[in-house]
Amino acid sequence: MKNFNQVIKSLNLILSEQQPKTFSSSWILKNSPAVYRFIFKNIRTEVGSIDWDKVIRSISREFQPRWHPYRKNHHKIKLYRNKKELDVVLNAYRSKLYIFISALDEDDKKLRDEISIVLVRIAQKGNLSAQKQLVIFLKYLVNQWLEYCPKLFCWRGHNDELEARLIGCIRCYRFTGSFIGYMFKTLEYSGRGLRRLESYSLDGYIGESKSRLIDSVVRNSETGEIGMFNSSYDLEH
Repeated sequence: MKNFNQVIKSLNLILSEQQPKTFSSSWILKNSPAVYRFIFKNIRTEVGSIDWDKVIRSISREFQPRWHPYRKNHHKIKLYRNKKELDVVLNAYRSKLYIFISALDEDDKKLRDEISIVLVRIAQKGNLSAQKQLVIFLKYLVNQWLEYCPKLFCWRGHNDELEARLIGCIRCYRFTGSFIGYMFKTLEYSGRGLRRLESYSLDGYIGESKSRLIDSVVRNSETGEIGMFNSSYDLEH
C-alpha cells in the first residue's frame, strides 16, 4: 500500500466481496493485514491514536453504518483531566477555531465536524478537560441554532438540561457520520417534550403602546401574589 487512496480502495473492495454485517479494526486486521498495517502506521490523530473516523468517513457510504468499533463500558472508564492532551489538538487547529462561531463555507463546516470528532474521542477516553472545552465550543453553535432555527426554539431557557444533553451526545456518539448532524437531531427529537419557556424584559413596551411592562406589575392585597395587571379584564368586570 503506497497511499491512503489505495488503502480506501482496497478496503472498499474487500468489504464489497465479503459483505460483513458489521466490521471492526480486528476484522480489518484479520481480512486485510496490509490495509491494517498502513492505517496503524500512517493514519493517526493529533494525540497519536489511530484515526478510524477518517478511515470510515472515506469508505463507501453503504459500509459506514456497519462499522462497530470496540467501546469500553462508560462506567469503567477512568476519568482524568489532561490539558496538555487537549492543547495538542487546539494548537493544531488554533487558526481555525473561529468556525465554531462562524463557519464561512462548506469546507469550514466539514473541518468543524472533524475537530469536534477528535475532541469527542479524547473526551470518550475520560479526559474531562476535552469534554469541558468541547461543550464550550458547541454552545457557540447551539446558541445560533436557538436564535434562528424554529425546530430548537423549545430549548430556550433550558440551559442546564441543554448542557447535560450535549455531554450525553459526546459520550454516546459512535459513528453516525457527522457529529454536528447527530447533535442537532438529538436536540430536535429530545426537545419535543420540553415546555416552551420565554423570557421577557420588564423594560419592554406593551404591544405598540408607550406603556412599559414594569408599569403593569401589581400586587394582590389579599393573596400577596405579584402579577400583571390586565386592563381589558378589569374593564369588562
